[in-house]
Amino acid sequence: MGGGLLVLVLAFTLWYELVSHALGPAGKREVIQVTSGESVGSVLGTLSADHVIGSSLAFRISDVVHGTPTLTPGLYALRQNETFAQVRGAFDAGPNIYAVTVNPGLTLNEVATQVDDLPGHANESFARVAASGVVHSVFSPAGSDDLEGMLGTGSYMVLPGESDTTILGQMVGRFDTQAQAAGLSANSAAALGLTPYEVIIAASIDEKEGYIPMNMPDVARVIYNRLAAGTPLQMNSTVLYSLGQDGGPVTSQDLKLRTPYNTYLNVGLTPTPICSPSPDALTAAVHPPAGAWLYFVLVKKDGTEAFSDTYAEQLANEKLAQERGLG
Repeated sequence: MGGGLLVLVLAFTLWYELVSHALGPAGKREVIQVTSGESVGSVLGTLSADHVIGSSLAFRISDVVHGTPTLTPGLYALRQNETFAQVRGAFDAGPNIYAVTVNPGLTLNEVATQVDDLPGHANESFARVAASGVVHSVFSPAGSDDLEGMLGTGSYMVLPGESDTTILGQMVGRFDTQAQAAGLSANSAAALGLTPYEVIIAASIDEKEGYIPMNMPDVARVIYNRLAAGTPLQMNSTVLYSLGQDGGPVTSQDLKLRTPYNTYLNVGLTPTPICSPSPDALTAAVHPPAGAWLYFVLVKKDGTEAFSDTYAEQLANEKLAQERGLG
């Protein structure tokens, strides 16, 4: 072998060893998304651009010996300056970032079930952390550790090794941001004759009873009008919450249940929220429109509700709903 060729081989070997073994410690975490049908070259380009690997070319060369890595679509948490072996191991193991979605209307227990299903999270630990008082909302009443209704809606990426406390803190922090963006404050609640926590309770009931955003402002007004009149709210969603049910019919026996969440037997709001309200429901509860409505009923299959001031008008709307197959 000529001297020049030997130098080239040695230089190539040194370069390959440097980029494949990643001298120095791992750097900051990068989130890499692999989409369905994405080519290996595209993924390697992203890894190189994000400094997870030193060279996409060197990695492709290593495929000759180690084979092309398996790329399962999903999200991967990797570190900058990882070795080729570490990257291959991560892809072979599959996605390690999981999504938890807090849809409007979910209870804390429903969210906890999602978290418990993730690798490394189980045995109802999320619910225990939520009840421990380690995390509070800025809207939590003094002395209360109950976070029902105060998990921000939307999706969360759960990274490897993240604790239940970290996940809960993110959810509560997002809720606080959403509620403040909706205008919730001590002053805005006081203008309604309520505390901020009571407005959240009203928003949670509104979320369940309003169904869709267009109904929520008027449903909020119905709630407040009934509170002002001192009459029971008579909301089926609160009874279903006490039964641990999400939707469905409420029977005559259900309406007799002795629970503080039975708003047929009790006057006023429920002791806590009954679900996580959406930003729409929060905004509706903070800024209800003027109106004298005391009743509402679903009258269209698209979710539209009709509102009325008198019971006679309500009966007419209920008849309309029955004629449309909604009764």
